[in-house]
Amino acid sequence: MPPNNTNELPVDEKDAYLDENFLEKAGFAPTKVVENETESQDESKRQPVIWINVILISIFHVVAAYALIAYSWRIKILTLLWGFIVGGIGGFGVTGGAHRLWAHRSYKAKLPLQLLLMFCYSVSGQNSIYDWVRDHRVHHKFSETDADPHNSKRGFFFSHVGWLMQKKHPEVISKGKLVDLSDITNDPYLAFHTKYFIYFKLLCCFILPVLVPVYLWNETWRYAIASQVFARYVLNLNFTWSVNSVAHIWGNKPYDKRIKPSQNLGVSIVAMGEGWHNYHHVFPWDYKAAELGDYKVNVTTMWLDFFAKIGWAYDLKTPSKDLIRRTIQKYGDGTHPSEVPYPNERKSD
Repeated sequence: MPPNNTNELPVDEKDAYLDENFLEKAGFAPTKVVENETESQDESKRQPVIWINVILISIFHVVAAYALIAYSWRIKILTLLWGFIVGGIGGFGVTGGAHRLWAHRSYKAKLPLQLLLMFCYSVSGQNSIYDWVRDHRVHHKFSETDADPHNSKRGFFFSHVGWLMQKKHPEVISKGKLVDLSDITNDPYLAFHTKYFIYFKLLCCFILPVLVPVYLWNETWRYAIASQVFARYVLNLNFTWSVNSVAHIWGNKPYDKRIKPSQNLGVSIVAMGEGWHNYHHVFPWDYKAAELGDYKVNVTTMWLDFFAKIGWAYDLKTPSKDLIRRTIQKYGDGTHPSEVPYPNERKSD
């Protein structure tokens, strides 16, 4: 069960989504719902390729694939378990930290949890928190347009990883300058973390995960590096990327059929609860990033509820049930469990 210290939105915001202009007013969704999904974007497809990124990403994926195929049965069970634990730590840093805390401010965290999340995020080995938050806020505000860093209308590959292999579209850069990031830049702890991020990343994502199995249970350097630097790291990246690609292309839309983000169980499993994406783009301030489902398909919420119980997380925001219900009725595609009739009801129709 979620903790009791959750806060519903004020009355004036509860009715906002039922206004046609809610997506613009919220500041976390497309400024325009584009009807023609095959709209030409020739200009965006001509952005220069960043070849060093292409080479590095390709090498990491090739080595990771080889490691999984050739070494999986040779690596010690403890090392495999360690990779799973490290992956979960890094994943929580992204989902509970960069995403739900810093990008959306869907809850507040006391200093011990903030520091823990910074460490966890360092384990993920992604870009700095500043870059992550900036790109994500732009993504929500200008979703599925040229200003969206990983616009899914440009295809699965681009939204999954291709956007990291080429220069950003000019619209992404220009719109990114309009996003308010003062809460990030004015935070002294985040400023310190950003300044020395490359060192945190190297230490937490690569060095420590390799040293632990080597020195604690005598794993070989080859298998430790193959499993932690390549296999675990690449899997973690793809789990995060799947939210931008898979959950924007495949799935149902019970909350708003007008937008591309969709509900995807598979993504929720591998991305620790981030696959309930149609809901999330409609209610981005909800700390759960989902309405339905239990902890098995939303591990991030489980941990946030735990930290709320011990007092490290508080002011957990969530929309009212009435707002959700009315939004489903007006904009949903009819697949929400509350709208799907039971078998006997279907027969009587």
